[in-house]
Amino acid sequence: MPDQRHHRGQHPQDHTLFAPDQMPVLRTAVAELAWLLSRGYAAASSLKLVGDRHELRQRQRELVLRATCTDAQRAARAATRVGPRAIAGMPVCIDGFNLLITIEAALSNGLVFKSRDGALRDISSVHGTYRSVEETQTALLAIGETLQALRPSAVTWFFDQPVSNSGRLAQRLRDLAAARAWPWEVTLAMNPDQELIARRNEAILVSSDALILDHAKRWLPLSECVLSAHAPEFAWLDFGGDA
Repeated sequence: MPDQRHHRGQHPQDHTLFAPDQMPVLRTAVAELAWLLSRGYAAASSLKLVGDRHELRQRQRELVLRATCTDAQRAARAATRVGPRAIAGMPVCIDGFNLLITIEAALSNGLVFKSRDGALRDISSVHGTYRSVEETQTALLAIGETLQALRPSAVTWFFDQPVSNSGRLAQRLRDLAAARAWPWEVTLAMNPDQELIARRNEAILVSSDALILDHAKRWLPLSECVLSAHAPEFAWLDFGGDA
């Protein structure tokens, strides 16, 4: 069935699954899963153990998994994380769908959360096809204006070429950048993760993808900068600390 969504907002059950009274058990589940993963236990069996223990629903389990990392990963990612002032005069490489979909979700009051490693994430997915929503243009402008204020020397976006409509989105970004005189290059790649990792020595990376963060020399949580500047009323769920 074609995707008919006009927003990347909340799942119908999110107001119940992630209500304030659910947060203590979800934070405990994140801490317990992190304990198991930090000691070498397999992710799938550990998530089942923790999820069954707390009787978590599937969408809650998805969040717990994405919000969790090992203690070693947490420390390493904290060491390579940079603040927004660090990108002045520096090239920046962006994991395109990763950043854009998080901002779209937040602007449509969807589920966005700060993970244990300090990165903002969502549990949306393009499933092989990207469809623009009503918040897409606002999200692109918010990202662009935030970047412009931070003054990077150049910005390169990477999008997954196999994803349907990625070419249209890439051209949309090129047109926007040309109209605003923003120093953007927009690239379609078969494997954006590897393209970003290959540039880790010369550029600051923007992504919340675990693989990219584990290889980054420097990474910027740009989504947090964008939302703080352009949607200060939006409150993400916070799993940045231990239960």
